[in-house]
Amino acid sequence: MTAARRKSTKAPNLTFERALGEQGHRFVAGCDEVGRGALAGPVSVGIVVVDLHSAAGLRGVRDSKLLAAAEREALVPRIRRWAVASAVGHASAAEIDGLGLMAALRTAGSRAWEVVLRTVPPDVVVLDGNHDWLSARQQELLFRTDDGAPPVETVGCAAPVHTKIKADLTCLSVAAASVLAKVERDAYMVSLAGDHAAFGWDVNKGYATEVHRAAIDTVGPTGFHRRTWRLGNLDRVGASTTENGG
Repeated sequence: MTAARRKSTKAPNLTFERALGEQGHRFVAGCDEVGRGALAGPVSVGIVVVDLHSAAGLRGVRDSKLLAAAEREALVPRIRRWAVASAVGHASAAEIDGLGLMAALRTAGSRAWEVVLRTVPPDVVVLDGNHDWLSARQQELLFRTDDGAPPVETVGCAAPVHTKIKADLTCLSVAAASVLAKVERDAYMVSLAGDHAAFGWDVNKGYATEVHRAAIDTVGPTGFHRRTWRLGNLDRVGASTTENGG
C-alpha cells in the first residue's frame, strides 16, 4: 500500500460507534479477525473497547491490510492506551480442523472476549463482515478434546452484535482491532519460521504463496497446517477442495 493510496482512503472514525451511543450504549467493542484464509497457523480475533464518554479519534489507524508492518507495530501501544480494554484471541490449526472455521473463529473471539470482560463488559459489539460468528451459541462445544474429556467452559459473547460489511475501513474501533490481531498473529508466524524455514512463514505468514504450496508438496504438512484443507499443489486424499478465503 503506497502513501498516496492510503492518503486517498478516508480514515475510519467513530461515527458508527457514536450512533450506537445514541441508543444508550457507552462501551462499544470493535471486533475483527485475521488469518481466515491462511493454510497454516491460527485464526486470530482482536477486540478493542472504547468508552464513548471519553474517546477521541486516533490518528494513523487504518484497516491492517492498508498499513505496512512497521506502521502496524508502531500503532499497537497507542491503541492499547487509547482503548479501555483490548485483547487478541487465537484458535489453532488443529481447532480449525476439529471444529470448522466458523466455530474456531468463535473460539478465538471468546478467548479475547473473556480477557476484555476482566476490565469492562462491553455494551455492544461492531463486528466486521455480514455474519455473526462471535455470539455464544447454546450448547455448542467450543473447546473439544481429543481424548473425549468434557469441553472446557468458556464465556461467550452475550452482548448484542452488529455486523457491518467493511467495518474495518470505516469504524475506528474495528480497524484498531484488526491492527492488534494482525500484529500478534504475524509475530507468532515469524516465531515459528526458524524451525520451519522451507515454508517461508516469516514472509507469507502462513498464506498460500507458491513457495508455501511447493514446500508442502516437498516436505509435507506440519502440525501447524490446516490438514483438512487443500494445502499443496498436489491433490491430497481426504482434503477439502477449497480454502475459506478472507
